[in-house]
This record gives sequence, C-alpha cells and structure tokens, in this order.
Amino acid sequence: MYFIAMRHYHSLLKESMIMNPEKAYELICAGAAQVTPQEELLSLLKKGQKLKVKLGMDPTAPDLHLGHAVVLSKMRTFQDLGHDVIFLIGDFTARIGDPTGRSKMRPPLSGEDIVHNMHTYFEQVGKILDTEKAQVRYNSHWLDALSVSDMIKLCAKTTLARLTEREDFAVRIAQQQPIGFHELLYPLFQGYDSVALEADVELGGTDQTFNLLYGRFLQEHYGQRAQIILTMPLLEGLDGQKKMSKSLGNAIGLNESAEQMFGKLMSISDDLMWRYYLLLLPDTASLIEGWKEGVKAGTVHPMELKKNMAYGIVKRFWPGQEDQARAHFQALFQKKDYAQAEQVELQNMPSSVWIVDLIKALGAAHTSSDIKRLIEAGAVQVDDTPIIDFKAQIPFISGMIVKVGKHKIYCVRSRDFK
Repeated sequence: MYFIAMRHYHSLLKESMIMNPEKAYELICAGAAQVTPQEELLSLLKKGQKLKVKLGMDPTAPDLHLGHAVVLSKMRTFQDLGHDVIFLIGDFTARIGDPTGRSKMRPPLSGEDIVHNMHTYFEQVGKILDTEKAQVRYNSHWLDALSVSDMIKLCAKTTLARLTEREDFAVRIAQQQPIGFHELLYPLFQGYDSVALEADVELGGTDQTFNLLYGRFLQEHYGQRAQIILTMPLLEGLDGQKKMSKSLGNAIGLNESAEQMFGKLMSISDDLMWRYYLLLLPDTASLIEGWKEGVKAGTVHPMELKKNMAYGIVKRFWPGQEDQARAHFQALFQKKDYAQAEQVELQNMPSSVWIVDLIKALGAAHTSSDIKRLIEAGAVQVDDTPIIDFKAQIPFISGMIVKVGKHKIYCVRSRDFK
C-alpha cells in the first residue's frame, strides 16, 4: 500500500515538473497548514518564475529530528520542482533563542555550543534535500554586519505594541514573567533574514507564523515584494501530546540508527500513527481513510499498518537498512530474543545499585524526575520484573536485561565479569 502511494506521488511530481503549474501548486500545498497568499503563489507558478525558497533553523541542539523532516520534505518538493532552495542556519539568532512557545527566557548558548551544534546539520539535511542543489547560508554574515545606526533603523520599523501581540509574550506579561529586550528583537532579525536573501517563499512550522509574517512586513518596508509564507503542521512527539522536541525527550533523531528509529516509531499510539503517515510519508488522505475503515472493520490490523509506517520512514532516512530494522524489531520486541538488545558494559558497579543510578548510567533517562515518572507508569523492568519502587535497590547481575519505556532494552554487563 505504501509503495503504491510512493509511485503515485513521484508520478505526479514528474508530471508537474514538466508542464503543469496547477499540479505543482497542488503538490506544494498538499499537507500544508496555511499558504499566504495562495493566489500569489499560483500566479508566480503560472508565470514559470523560479522561486527563491527559504527555510531557517537555529542550531540550538546538535541533532535534527522527524519534526524537522516535515518542513524539510516540503522544501524538497520545491527543489524537485526546479526552484532555488536556501537552508539558512541561524548561527546569529541562536545566540538569542527563539521565544516561540517559551514561558520564560532561554539560557544563552555559547559560541562553542553553536559551532558544535552546526557541525552535523548539513549532513542530516542531506537525508532529505539534494545538497548539491541547495544553498546553505548563515545569518551571522549580515546580522553581525549591522551597525548601531542600522539597528536603530530596523527597530524604527515596528512598535512595542506589535511585538507584544504574539501569544507567547502576552501570556508572560499576564503571568508577570520577564521578557528580555533581546527576545523582542528575534522576529525582527528573522524577518531581516528574508530581506537579506530577497526570499520569495519562507517555510516553517505553524508555531513560526508570527516570525514569518514579520518577514513579509519588513520586506514591504524595504521595498521588496512580500514573501509567500507556507506553514506545515507540527509533528507530535512520542508522547502524542507535545510537539517533537529533543529537550522534551519525545523526539526521534534523524541520526538515530535504523533499529532505534524503527523501535521508537513502533512505540507510538495507534491514533498518532495516522499523523506520522500523513506528515512523513506521501500517502493520500483517501488511502489513510481507507486504512482507518479497515482497522474499524477488523480487516486490517493496526500493528501491520504501524510496521509499514515504520518501514517506510526508515527507508526514507536509512535506505537499504529497512529490512534489517524490521527484523531486529520483530526479534527483540515480539520474539523477545534479547541477544538483539543493546549491549552495554558498565564499570565499577556495586553488587547492589539504586534503580535511578542504573538507568542514568545506561543513558536511558537523565533526570530523577523523568525516571520516577517512568517507574510510576510501569515502564521500567529488570529481567521482565516490573520495578514499582522509586527507591528500589537492584542486585547487579552481569547479563541482566533492563527495559526502560517502550523502545529501550539493554543487556547490561560489567567489565569485571568475563
């Protein structure tokens, strides 16, 4: 089913690339949350204009995840249709931190952190974009060059009232939470990126709407044609509640192994599976609705659909490893062949260890509060025995099997044992 949809998608794409602006428009808008203004996008496509398409990301963490893949995939659609795409790394704006969705100020990132986080961005983006045909730009190139006079002119183009219209700031004002002046500058700087690049289209998640609209606003003030903005829905993380985020611990990284990716994808709820199909695989709504009806009627098993989903997503990002990843999942999680579990050696372990210290040593969770939550949810087992006591002391036995959550299984050994 998935592969039929893939062939249909690529057939449409090839046809639209050759001659049909309406089909190109259909492909570009497919799955988008909002396109503003739609009629202008269609008009430019009908004129055969090659568009300059911008997507910016701040390197606030070293790894990209499947949530980023949603909007990057839309950028790939533009690229395959022959448009110029610009992947903008916000090495300057990362020093401020995007206030979007934040209830308090971010701690500032050091220059070293930013450089470290940028290091693998382009490699990860290459899993989706054709990097030979993509431009990579850094907004420090023009934002560092702004003089004090330039800054004053930029700030004079807006008002405090307009900047504090955004919901994030309104909530913080109501809760008497501080707002740093530098945070107010963030949408101005992101908008100025569009001015510097003379962008025709800017992509982003729905949470970026305020910032993207500022790009349109500033371009008009600098005498440019206002960019079209296209927003994509946010992908929920493994918890099925909040948007995917490394900081929330609910993300699936693009650099995670094929086996890890497959296992995590299989851990999501059946309801969330449809969102992953819709946003990460080019399946049509009619196919998804048909599968839903099949599940409801009992003619299609959701486990098989979820395996197909995981297989298709892994194939996108780890081509050639999807069969191995599926076999690994079935052996480890369905047949309980623990020889397939992640092998971990720990040094200098005592004969008895606090369960929290053990999980931290494995790197399965990093805070005591997260581990307590997992234990209370019944998501921690040692040798298939559920751990229900946060204070439990575990006899350390080399070769024991530790399960944390739905997708982490470890075979734990000590280097003192041979």
